[in-house]
Amino acid sequence: MPRTKVMHRRSILAFSLLSFLAFPAWAGQSGTAEDAIAMTQKAVAYLKQTSPEVAYSEITAKSPRFVDRDLYVVVYDLSGNCLAHGANPKLVGKNLIDAQDVDGTYYIRERISLAEKKDKFWHDYKFTDPSTRKISRKSTYCERADSVIVCVGIYKP
Repeated sequence: MPRTKVMHRRSILAFSLLSFLAFPAWAGQSGTAEDAIAMTQKAVAYLKQTSPEVAYSEITAKSPRFVDRDLYVVVYDLSGNCLAHGANPKLVGKNLIDAQDVDGTYYIRERISLAEKKDKFWHDYKFTDPSTRKISRKSTYCERADSVIVCVGIYKP
């Protein structure tokens, strides 16, 4: 085999190996609705067994139990204050009641309204997918836990 073909094959092999190492096996895979429900339930249970401050800190610190692929936990109080955010810690401590998606939907207001009527629900709006940095349709599963709303969303193509 000519030297250039051998070198080319080695380059392809090296690139493939580096790609495999650089991107985890789940790269490109998205969380499912079932994954979102399970992670939300895990976060609600953890909130019940520990102090809110500890739970919020772990969620915001991107603890592996609260962040998986494109899934992450967010927690809001019923006034729209962000108490924990597994993708963007800069939002913690901010009141987001007036946050709008690209269509002008006040999605935090909607979420609070839904939480006042139901203990568990799905909420649809548009949001920036942190893995692609593109605006995507998002469906978020939420559970009310006392005076907070715990949510995990899935991005839709």
